[in-house]
Amino acid sequence: MLKVGINGFGRIGRIAFRIGILKHASEIEFAAINTSGSMETSGWAHLVNYDTIYRKFEKEVKAEETKKIEAVTDEDPQIGNLLVDGKKIPVLAQKDPAKIPWGKYQVDVVIESTGRFTTEEDAKKHAAGGAKRVVISAPVKGGNVGTFILGVNEYKGEAQVLSNSSCTTNCVAPVAAVLHAKFGIEKAALTTAHGYTDDQNLQDNSHKDLRRARAAAENIVPTTTGAAISTTETIPELKGLFDGRALRVPLITGSITDLAAVLKKNVTVEEVNQAFKEAAENPLYKGILAVSEEPLVSSDIIGRSESAIVDLPLTQVIGGNLVKVFAWYDNEWGYANRLIEQVIRVGKTLGEGTKAPTDPLTLSWSK
Repeated sequence: MLKVGINGFGRIGRIAFRIGILKHASEIEFAAINTSGSMETSGWAHLVNYDTIYRKFEKEVKAEETKKIEAVTDEDPQIGNLLVDGKKIPVLAQKDPAKIPWGKYQVDVVIESTGRFTTEEDAKKHAAGGAKRVVISAPVKGGNVGTFILGVNEYKGEAQVLSNSSCTTNCVAPVAAVLHAKFGIEKAALTTAHGYTDDQNLQDNSHKDLRRARAAAENIVPTTTGAAISTTETIPELKGLFDGRALRVPLITGSITDLAAVLKKNVTVEEVNQAFKEAAENPLYKGILAVSEEPLVSSDIIGRSESAIVDLPLTQVIGGNLVKVFAWYDNEWGYANRLIEQVIRVGKTLGEGTKAPTDPLTLSWSK
């Protein structure tokens, strides 16, 4: 059984926890959870049990308090346990990743989901506490860390730290991979209409990004996205040829990416859509990429586990080789599904004689 630790019990950490328990209990065991220390254990249990978007958790999670937060020490940062399915999961409150005692709990893989420790140097601090591998749930911001997207490129066990990149990258990379493998991409740009996140303000207030300073639930907020650049880490032929922007919209989740690409050959809408229909049937994309011919809106995507749901009626071709493809994604639930699956793949590389799949979709199609 793969033992997993979570550092950062915010939106992604908690949703990944739910998914791990609901869908992968036979493959992984949560051995410890390190929190920000902003609440007692009972508070974290409450936020797992009740969620504004995903509603009440199917499992009952109870809290066992063992220590007040102010009594935490570096030697013993445990504040309590979460009780679920007859198991006790230690809850910690240690702000320094180098001091989290992962080894004490025999943790194999750490999910780094604080959003703070996204450089190689910071993420590797988990090794000081005994972690064997670290999966960052965000694009990396420094160091020699590989980006791996399920269905596009595969982790082979070569590094201690890897990035699962962002929800938008997990959406757009498979879409770009299909287009590039089938038709060839000369250059591309993306725009994602993305639900707001806790890096924005509830009301107008100070922020280093003056657009994100404005009220998240009342504005469309143009901002940056690293998804295009991260995608080129998984499809190196597109480096320098792909960029994008994000529009944060007044929704918590249910996002859509608009990918515009100049292709190397002329195509029709039917040919493009057929390529995605075939990709959706490819075992390499099972559960990762889907297609829809229904007139969907954002609320229809909530709770979908795929990384990308290509909206076929929205596909456009202009002048023969300028293509626009729209793909929906639940930027929380869909991403957290890939995160847990990535952790399981990483765990398999730790076992003797067990290797992760190494054939990306881009190698299985003729261009």
